[in-house]
Amino acid sequence: MANNQARGAKVGVVANPAAGRDIRRLVAQASVFPIAEKRNMMTRAFSALGTTGVEEVLLMPDGSGLSDRIQRALKLPLPEGQTWPKISFIDFEPEDSPADTLRAVKRMVEQGVGAIIVLGGDGTNRLVARAAGNVPLVSLSTGTNNVFPVMREATIAGLAAGLVATGQVDVAEACYRNKLLRLEVNGTPSDLALVDLCISDELFVGSKALWRAEGLDQLFVSFAEADAIGLSSIAGLIRPVSRRAPFGLWFDLCAPVQAARVVTAPIAPGIVVDVGIEAVNSFALGEAVLVRLGRGVVALDGEREVEFSPADQVVVRLAEDGPLSIDIERTMMLAAQHGLFVRNTPVARGAGVRTAQGG
Repeated sequence: MANNQARGAKVGVVANPAAGRDIRRLVAQASVFPIAEKRNMMTRAFSALGTTGVEEVLLMPDGSGLSDRIQRALKLPLPEGQTWPKISFIDFEPEDSPADTLRAVKRMVEQGVGAIIVLGGDGTNRLVARAAGNVPLVSLSTGTNNVFPVMREATIAGLAAGLVATGQVDVAEACYRNKLLRLEVNGTPSDLALVDLCISDELFVGSKALWRAEGLDQLFVSFAEADAIGLSSIAGLIRPVSRRAPFGLWFDLCAPVQAARVVTAPIAPGIVVDVGIEAVNSFALGEAVLVRLGRGVVALDGEREVEFSPADQVVVRLAEDGPLSIDIERTMMLAAQHGLFVRNTPVARGAGVRTAQGG
């Protein structure tokens, strides 16, 4: 590896033990992402981070068994030639709630991590984004709705995170800024969504996870991909918009029997339904849209989070100050171009270069 690594470089790892285990396992037969595989992903990332010169990894504690499995893994011998960074757990008593993620990320930022690896779905990444500031993220899919995070081998993700954290690949070259959707209630910032924000006429948050099309009234997306799962697929199958486009979309929805246009979309794993479309609208960065429904629930990245009443004014704003993401492909390409994984070795006297023909 290159010798210009930042001394004392740290990387944070946030692995949500509850990601991939919500009610959609019961209603939609969604796959379960076991703790054992999260542990395996983390240990593979540790090896990659050690290779890049990261000196310490800060982990979020939990009471669901993942921390215990990591502790046991630290006692096992490593393959010859491999080294891990120092592995440290953030010092607080976990509540096994979303507050753990926010608290851990704030501590990681305070301790100067150069990158954060996130194992979770859209909901986990939404929480991390609230506290990460300008620390770049590598988001790996281990949740239910995995639109914001990517499906990547943890080893490569660890290499990319380590290269950025140690300064071997510059943040300005390796990262991009995400858009996000900001929710404002009565003029006060309330919460955010990274991918989609949906207004439903349901009156209570309930089990949080949203998996039915009935009652959906409006949908806002920061980006939409045609091959996505979740509510953003409604937009992606009508009018895809990229993560880096300078605009988002919002849709007025209705029951299919009342609509002139109907889209069939996979709004949750195993659930493909018809959704009626009244109107499709673009909105620019910084633009705000007033929610038309007088009473209901706001779902953020597929999870019902905020109830509102006729006394509330609810506004959705498209913002350009979302979290930084490490572009893994670009980071590894830059590493290859600069020869960061290549070293010259002395050639034995008299040795030549053997060709494919043996000459």
